[in-house]
Amino acid sequence: MNLDDLINKTCLIGLSYFDLEGELLKQSQLCGTIISSDQEEGISVKLQGKTVSEEEKEPVFILPPTLTPWFTAPAGHYKNPESGVDIENPDYLVTWDIYKTKKDTPEGEHEWWEWVPRTAPPQVGKQ
Repeated sequence: MNLDDLINKTCLIGLSYFDLEGELLKQSQLCGTIISSDQEEGISVKLQGKTVSEEEKEPVFILPPTLTPWFTAPAGHYKNPESGVDIENPDYLVTWDIYKTKKDTPEGEHEWWEWVPRTAPPQVGKQ
């Protein structure tokens, strides 16, 4: 698989954010369709289930351009009312751990966060 193989595929994204001490700050789920991929710019996902504004009904979320955390998703209906996720039979599951690297930085300042791909397949539907 290469980055171009992702175009028009669907994915469920799991994000875990950690503080400087490694304590979990929050977790979020997103889902959508990959609309572009570029080795420099990253993987752009047109999100479903979240509304940012009236003008932008489906925002775009950009993931780092590496395929190591991408896994074929088991068939099923993935729904999380809290996050707005509602997707059936996505093509991929993607998980990232995101660590804060500098104290007292404004939220949304991406340069102060280190993205670490989870390279083990997600345990979905397993006890």
